[in-house]
Amino acid sequence: SESPPSVSDTAPAPTADNTNVIMKPEEVPKSQRASLTQRIANTDITVTYSRPVARGRELSGALVPYDKPWTPGPDRATWIKVTRDVTVNRASLPAGSYSLWAIPRADAWTMIFHKDWNRFHLPYPGDEGVALRVDDIKPERGQHMETLAWYFPIVEGKDAVLRLHWGVTIVPLAVSVP
Repeated sequence: SESPPSVSDTAPAPTADNTNVIMKPEEVPKSQRASLTQRIANTDITVTYSRPVARGRELSGALVPYDKPWTPGPDRATWIKVTRDVTVNRASLPAGSYSLWAIPRADAWTMIFHKDWNRFHLPYPGDEGVALRVDDIKPERGQHMETLAWYFPIVEGKDAVLRLHWGVTIVPLAVSVP
């Protein structure tokens, strides 16, 4: 079988500067890149991802299949960088960069932080290289979010909540700095 295209073939490098280029409407990516950085105490957490748009499609259990690893976003794998050791849902995650993978289920999600962070979004790189696996995350139901988003609705002292939100599904992760 043919291997997926390399990251450089499918998306611009994270530091590429094409701000002086006038793009034709048909050249604009359907899922545009986004990045967010949040400081928690003396630790920076950056999430970089592509933002797919629901466009009326059924998401959970359909476009985003249940019980299969999925990186929340197309093109390059979604990745997170933490500048110091943190805990995620009380489990230790060393400082570093990781691709983010989810295993969605109707009643509980799994989030996987994988050491192979600079990669295409398919296929899942396998369990070798997993830095942290957080099971039994209870999804919440919220207002419809048309475009996939990661955000920090709560930052208090050394604790925060990082949310993945698309459609009406919200997946919360408790992040703490020791």
